[in-house]
Amino acid sequence: MGKKIRFFLALAVCMAAFTSMTASAATEIICASTTSTENSGLFNHILPIFEKKTGIKVKVVARGTGAAIEMGKRGDADVAFVHAKEQELKAVEERFFINRSDVMYNDFVIIGPSDDPAKVKGIKSTVEAFRKISTVSQFVSRGDNSGTHTKELSIWKKAGIEPKGQKWYLEVGQGMEKTQRIANEKRAYALTDRGTWLATKDKDKLEMVIVHEGDPTLFNQYGIMAVNPEKHKHVNYKEAMEFVNWMISKEGQQAIAAFKDSNGNALFIPNAK
Repeated sequence: MGKKIRFFLALAVCMAAFTSMTASAATEIICASTTSTENSGLFNHILPIFEKKTGIKVKVVARGTGAAIEMGKRGDADVAFVHAKEQELKAVEERFFINRSDVMYNDFVIIGPSDDPAKVKGIKSTVEAFRKISTVSQFVSRGDNSGTHTKELSIWKKAGIEPKGQKWYLEVGQGMEKTQRIANEKRAYALTDRGTWLATKDKDKLEMVIVHEGDPTLFNQYGIMAVNPEKHKHVNYKEAMEFVNWMISKEGQQAIAAFKDSNGNALFIPNAK
């Protein structure tokens, strides 16, 4: 009789441990996101608020937007928070993701040496700025299929220039912050998002300046979407949707609006509908 009691007690302990592990696993989601949200410090600002409210932990895997979307397509993430709207909508159309929403925006800027050897300051057209840079200076590209890289390639296409393989064009395959550092070291130009620039330029002691901004084509929209559980049954869809809904809620949008650099500049502007 004693052996039976011990057996059932051991079984109960094992079942309780299994239940605890299952519950624990369900309270963590994986968010595949672009490097700009990570480099800027946005997640360090907003995630503690969300996690305290819901008890759901968010593990961020920062990649270029293309790689982040592919993570979701494979079922290696529960939610994607990225910035290449055409790619996002295509992935939704293909049913890899569902419930996509706009979350926030900022803009892209061109940074370069303070003496601006390509003389692009004052040029209103980003296409013209790219053309001038290609004739007299070096350009550092992320080269990683990120949202920033996608935007950059679209501008070269409009300019009628194929940069790949050119001596003045350097693809580094790195995130935004590292790309900025390389451009700084080489006294070259680069396309970056304003959020990463504001958050890192002083920390990294960059000697670059913004030489071009304000063209409507540099608008940079961020979106969030959940991985479709019909494609991958193992994803934590319920918890992912709690995160999606919080990001576009009044509280989530206020948290994004409150995120500013040391000079009080907003790094992202909330615009969920």
